[in-house]
Amino acid sequence: MTLPEKTLLESNLTNLKFLHRGKVRDIYAVNENRLLIIQTDRISAFDVILQSPIPGKGRVLTALSNFWFSKLGHIIPNHLTEILPESLVSTGELEQVLNRSFVVKRLKPLPIEAIVRGYVAGSGWKDYQKTGEICGIKLPSGLQEASKLPNGAIFTPSTKADIGAHDKNIPFAEAEKIIGKELTAQVQDKAIALYTEAADYAANKGIIIADTKFEFGQDDNGKLYLIDEALTPDSSRFWPADQYKIGISPPSYDKQFVRDWLETQNWNKKPPAPALPEDILSKTSEKYQEALTLLTK
Repeated sequence: MTLPEKTLLESNLTNLKFLHRGKVRDIYAVNENRLLIIQTDRISAFDVILQSPIPGKGRVLTALSNFWFSKLGHIIPNHLTEILPESLVSTGELEQVLNRSFVVKRLKPLPIEAIVRGYVAGSGWKDYQKTGEICGIKLPSGLQEASKLPNGAIFTPSTKADIGAHDKNIPFAEAEKIIGKELTAQVQDKAIALYTEAADYAANKGIIIADTKFEFGQDDNGKLYLIDEALTPDSSRFWPADQYKIGISPPSYDKQFVRDWLETQNWNKKPPAPALPEDILSKTSEKYQEALTLLTK
């Protein structure tokens, strides 16, 4: 794979009002009703934003999100508009938006994240080992790490944490208190439908989607939309099907190389993080690209 020469750690557009810089995305105001979202090549690990960008990462996230937004649009509308990002910037700033940005409707994000789990993995595995439950949902006994949930995917909402803090899993009843019973039920239905269709599709492409995180927003009339990004290695746990084995945590198409390397360093997991070596940057970039290629070919 030939890596792009240029990476984008932070955008700096001069003719749009800057609003927010997240772990990966930079957000600008287009007008009162539209936002420009730029997916940079930033990567975070252990809730710390690293200063080593991953070549091509933002473009992979954008291409994969666009793919899923189109494929799953019959389930729920998304926040995309027809406006081309490159129409909003000067020629000198074109490289900052080309193939790595969306112009989206300005919606009100829900204050919870919608996590859907189809397999016992990550924090869910730790939870299950202690309690026999995942986020308060009772599961059959005898499940192993990476087991497929026998009764289908489950919805496990979480709070949204500020940068540097951890999201917190919350019970379904807590989500109902935050956004209301009717809306929580709607989010659950849409999130599980999105995950189920995507997981079935990905399985035919050699990828298991173990779990994923969706974000939703509403317009002024209360209509629900899928926002942010969708079903990328940043928001999902993708496992190669040919390496899947119950009882162990399979390798994944994400920042695994980064986390594994950082664990070998004398680092207290607080900013600043160590600079990543070239081989780790390259391997991570290749994994992101591989996921995109497999899913969209």
